[in-house]
Formats: sequence, C-alpha cells, structure tokens
Amino acid sequence: MENITFCLSDMHRYGPAFSDFLALRKRFFVDQLGWDIPHDDHVEMDQYDNPLAHYSVVLRDGVVIGGARCMSTTARWGSHTYMLRDAMAGRLADIPADVLVSEIVDKGVWECTRLVISDAVVTQPDRARCLSLIVEGLAGVALTHGANRLVSLSPVTLMRALRQLGWPAERIGAAYGNAGDGRQYAVLAMPAWRQQMAVAAR
Repeated sequence: MENITFCLSDMHRYGPAFSDFLALRKRFFVDQLGWDIPHDDHVEMDQYDNPLAHYSVVLRDGVVIGGARCMSTTARWGSHTYMLRDAMAGRLADIPADVLVSEIVDKGVWECTRLVISDAVVTQPDRARCLSLIVEGLAGVALTHGANRLVSLSPVTLMRALRQLGWPAERIGAAYGNAGDGRQYAVLAMPAWRQQMAVAAR
C-alpha cells in the first residue's frame, strides 16, 4: 500500500486516482449506505470537492482502496464554507445544526470528510494499515499548511480505531443517530500527529 496526497491543481500527476476515489465514494456512501448526496452512475462529488480541498488516497497495486478529503475550517468557496460549519448554519438537512456547541473557524484546525475504505480490503490488519495511511496523509497535509488539529464528523466507532493506531481522538459533540443508515455519528477531534505507541516491557 502507498499513500498519495493531492489537490485539484495537481491531481493530474496521479492519473485516474481522483476519479477512482470519487467512484469508491459513490459505491460506499450512495450504493451501500443509501445517502442522498450528489452523484451520477459513476461518481459521488459534492460542493466541498472544490479547489480548497485536499485528498489523501491509498493505492494497492495501483488501485484506489481508500481515501478521505480535508480542508481548513477557514475555507470559503462561493457560498460554501466547510461541511460542519454549513451544517451548523442549517444548510445540510441530514446533519443536525447542534452537532457542535459552537462553530470552529481556525486556521490551525482542518476538517476531514468522506473517509472510505474499499470492501476489497478484507483483513483487519490490512484495513488498519489502510486507515493509518489515510490519516497520516491527512495529518501531513494539515501540518504542511500550518494546522495542528483535525476534526471530523464520523461514526462513533472510528474513535476506538484511531486510538488503537496511536491517534488520540476524542468526541467533542453529542452523538446522534442517522435514520438513513442506522449508524451513530459524532464530531471527533485529535492533534495532527500520532502519539508514541506504548512498547511492552521485555
């Protein structure tokens, strides 16, 4: 597995990686979870896939098997900011406006969205490795742009998976249930660097 990071201005360097990531998102979020989000027969792509977005994608033998998107919480593209802030303004019907107590507008904080790992990644060690590479890429992009913290509206179960990989994620908002896919979501936050993993005494 290998990680690549890019934005719209340099995605051409990685062949079809961007379109393949959008196709993976469509298969998971639309076909499997049934989300009512912009898509066609091949890809899922929304208003936050704009020139302010950055992507962390994992390849295995040249095939996209996972990825996520990130952008600064100071982002503004036309009438849109970033996903959580727009949700708090009541602009996204499927996300409660009280998902956070107060909005975040801080160049030191980046939001991560659309995290997905392909069903083709079947073993738990491989899925953990893929998740680790995705998050390392997101954190690297954020750090390069002067940020030191990541936030994400994610399934609550992701918090445990991140902690097991050394990322000290914590919940900063109340959990809520999504009636469409039956999963529990909450806003998670963590520093943009991995904690030193404990080493067992010998």
